Amino acid sequence: MRVLIAEDDIAMRNGLFEILEAEGYDVVAAADGGDAISRFTDAHPDFVLLDIMMPKLSGYDVCRQIRKRDRDVPIMFLSAKTEEIDKVLGLELGADDFIMKPFGMRELVARVRAISRRCYLRSAPRPTTGFSIGGIAVVPAELRATLPDGTVVELSLREVNLLSTFADHPSIVLDRDMLFRTCWGGGKYPNSRTLDQHIAKLRKKIERDPKAPAIIRTVRGVGYRYE
Repeated sequence: MRVLIAEDDIAMRNGLFEILEAEGYDVVAAADGGDAISRFTDAHPDFVLLDIMMPKLSGYDVCRQIRKRDRDVPIMFLSAKTEEIDKVLGLELGADDFIMKPFGMRELVARVRAISRRCYLRSAPRPTTGFSIGGIAVVPAELRATLPDGTVVELSLREVNLLSTFADHPSIVLDRDMLFRTCWGGGKYPNSRTLDQHIAKLRKKIERDPKAPAIIRTVRGVGYRYE
């Protein structure tokens, strides 16, 4: 799933890029309104994060142009403005959500996941029934999983991709290169520590005892295996 970030502040832009890429999204970034229109045309993103105050074209102008081309792609405004009229204008132009700066990472990720669920439901040709792994029911369209005891946990897009890959290859040792190719894609190969961190985070959500995992096991020197 591809997301376009249009933000002129380089620190904010890079931070958003890292957060969303870590969540498993294919991220495209633009530094101003004119670049945002070009990137939208070339990349065909599944949803858009738009800063309002940008050079060349404001976020409002970008939103207007996007809506002339695509009435359905979700758009979320990012803004430091606090007046209620700004929110109203953004929503009237066709934005789906509005988040105020400064915002917390958890709030941003929660809102992006909500948009992702809507994207899944809109694009799926039929209802997504999900899959099972280790007694856990995973529903990709909801970015959620239900544990054997009934607990529901939130998942990132990358965590869903990891679980799906393991479920498709039971009892097979998956090396790091294979997991990177499948779950990161696009020729992106982060360091091994990145993969280990994602697996550790995933284990905390799905394993009864993350320190003695029974579902995703480490095969030292090689990779991981789903039992």
